[in-house]
Amino acid sequence: MSETVNETPVVVGIGELLWDCFPDSRRPGGAPANVAFHATQLGLRGGVCTRVGSDDDGDALVDHLRSHGLDPQFVQRDTEHPTGTVEVHVGPGAGPRYTIHELVAWDFLDFTSTWRDLFRSVDAVCYGTLAQRSQISRDTIRRALDATPPHALCVYDVNLRPPFVDRNWIVASLRRANIIKLNEHELPTLLSAADIEPTADYAALHKLVEAFCCSALFLTRGAAGCTVASRDALHEVPAEPVQVVDSVGAGDAFTAGLVYGLLHDWSPETTARFANAVGGIVASMAGAMPRTREQLSKLKQAFPTTAH
Repeated sequence: MSETVNETPVVVGIGELLWDCFPDSRRPGGAPANVAFHATQLGLRGGVCTRVGSDDDGDALVDHLRSHGLDPQFVQRDTEHPTGTVEVHVGPGAGPRYTIHELVAWDFLDFTSTWRDLFRSVDAVCYGTLAQRSQISRDTIRRALDATPPHALCVYDVNLRPPFVDRNWIVASLRRANIIKLNEHELPTLLSAADIEPTADYAALHKLVEAFCCSALFLTRGAAGCTVASRDALHEVPAEPVQVVDSVGAGDAFTAGLVYGLLHDWSPETTARFANAVGGIVASMAGAMPRTREQLSKLKQAFPTTAH
């Protein structure tokens, strides 16, 4: 984005921050927080606008963000609701399954004056569908997006988590986005919500972009890479093979990679290649927020440093 005004671009994830609870361990997670984390690993200024409980779980998440270079000043503390947790069930099939507990702190996001001032100065904001399951947080996310400056990237990282899926939330989110990111399993739901007929050749992606006046849409396809659609072009961008250790968080790392590329004015194809590689690095490691600065530093050296 050529109108970026901050020397180091500010990338904010708004929504859930929680504990991913595996059968033998637990790890910090939450898609918007993951995106901000990986943006920071890439050298951007990542911020997390979320809410956790005034409990030990919340303290541990705040400490985790701080220890990885993210300023926790925008993490609200809730004295009435606990820190969010998710049971992650990993096994054979299309990917992990989730049991997401309700009435937790991030269901009660509050649009404070501190948040308002932050969103007026962001270069990119990432938001999803899950955190909009409560009316309170849905209204807060809407107000935050309304406060962003004209040059900012507004990335709707769809991230559907049944049963927390509603057509009205999806359509409203699409209308506020200038970049859409989703995976191939989410595409039928989005097309249905937008009343667009699916096509075998991904031509329906153009219709999504046109219908919601977006700059580009990035459709991730796992090991096959991704498809990038704009109003006048469609590109298949393959990914380099990696040994997958844990796919949790890889899609969020992809999102951080595409934000990095777009903020550096790279072409959609170059951005997609970079985002594929960032996602692959995270998929080859355990957890949604592994330390990747060294690997990402080497990766960036292989990509342009000026507009492309």
